[in-house]
Amino acid sequence: MLRSSFFSTATLRAAAASRMPVTRSASRIAAQAIHDLRIAETPEATRTDAPAEETKTSKRKAPSKASSRKKARAADKDADEAVPQPPAPKPPAKHVQPVAASGGAEELVPAELTFSFEVAKSHLIGVDPRFEDIFSRLKCRPFEHLERVDPFRTLTHSILGQQISWLAARSITHKFIRLFDPSLPEKPTDHHGPDTFFPTAHQVIQMDIPTLRTAGLSQRKAEYILDLAARFADGRLSTEKLLEAEDEELYELLTAVRGIGRWTVDMFAIFSLRRPDILPVGDLGVQRGILRWFLSLHSPDYNLTISPKKLPRPDEDPSADSQSADPDVLPSLAETSQAVPDASSAPPAPATPEELIPKAPTKKRKTKAAAKDSDSDNDNMLPTPFTPSIKKTLNAVPSTMDIPPLPKGLTVSQLKTRLEKKTKIKGAFITPQEMEELTAQWRPFRSLAVYYMWALAEESK
Repeated sequence: MLRSSFFSTATLRAAAASRMPVTRSASRIAAQAIHDLRIAETPEATRTDAPAEETKTSKRKAPSKASSRKKARAADKDADEAVPQPPAPKPPAKHVQPVAASGGAEELVPAELTFSFEVAKSHLIGVDPRFEDIFSRLKCRPFEHLERVDPFRTLTHSILGQQISWLAARSITHKFIRLFDPSLPEKPTDHHGPDTFFPTAHQVIQMDIPTLRTAGLSQRKAEYILDLAARFADGRLSTEKLLEAEDEELYELLTAVRGIGRWTVDMFAIFSLRRPDILPVGDLGVQRGILRWFLSLHSPDYNLTISPKKLPRPDEDPSADSQSADPDVLPSLAETSQAVPDASSAPPAPATPEELIPKAPTKKRKTKAAAKDSDSDNDNMLPTPFTPSIKKTLNAVPSTMDIPPLPKGLTVSQLKTRLEKKTKIKGAFITPQEMEELTAQWRPFRSLAVYYMWALAEESK
């Protein structure tokens, strides 16, 4: 009954289609009617439910090799993206409380770590045994020489020393302090320790820009200082908030201040807050050190050494006369010991491309007295000279060491060429993503390893 009814309907539709004018619509109706007739005449045992378009037998073009390769790469990419990344490990955190300061000044960062230094050392030595000799011969100063830190004072120093030599910064800092204590002598003097006088944030915000400029500050720096002081005075910033903030929250809090960029926050987090897992991806000195460290690991013919003179020290400012292309990147976070409250909080300056190019040596005459004084100073400043054994340690890869692979697409030859003058990537030695991948095994104690990256140098041939 149903079969004959369907057949009759299909017949009528076909007949009607034959009487319609020849138009596109009529053609489609006629084609559908013929298709319905064919279905009606087909036995149920052999009938399929496939749509009309799928009953056509057309020869499909075989995919090209290039198309297959593209699809394979896309599938690999999708597979890589589908693999869940493990969360970054975090060291056992120890909460520290701010230390009260005298005279109504901002609370201080206590002279203690939030993690176990011995655990951090063991972790780094475990993933790369070459760290063992370095730790034993050269102290990791920010994390072993602990002193209290005044965050407002340290960040103020960073702004005052922006893009000028340390001597100029020292002079301006002294004049700035004299605005609040005229009894100080006119000649710049040392301002050691957090207990020496420094204006509070509430005192600074009482000053206007013209008065601040009499101390040698530019219009912009005066605005930066007032913005920083206002945030500490009204509570948007405080020692407690800086100590309790997670790393990303710390960046948000401090980069909101005019004149403070991400590099400054990195240095402040390492040298003042002593955070264990900071990777300054924008510092060329760190980039170069990481590149050399891993190049020596993957290339037996690349010899590496360590230069204590290149490490940040409180008695010397490596940022003298250096300039930064980014106005938010401050060349000096805290000056030398003549003008910083905390020796352990004095970081290096970000290396500029010009500073990384070796300069021709110049001969300087010295009197015997001057030479004697210089040698005496160097004896007091520098650590014990390294013996050849540390070079042997740095360049010998233990057979039991699990050498991490280089990031995808990065080869040993590329690492070598990037150390040359004209083969950087937009002015950088390695990209932030490559730095993250290379140093993944150092987590969660990358700050300690980063400190030594400034000191790595290619061995003289």
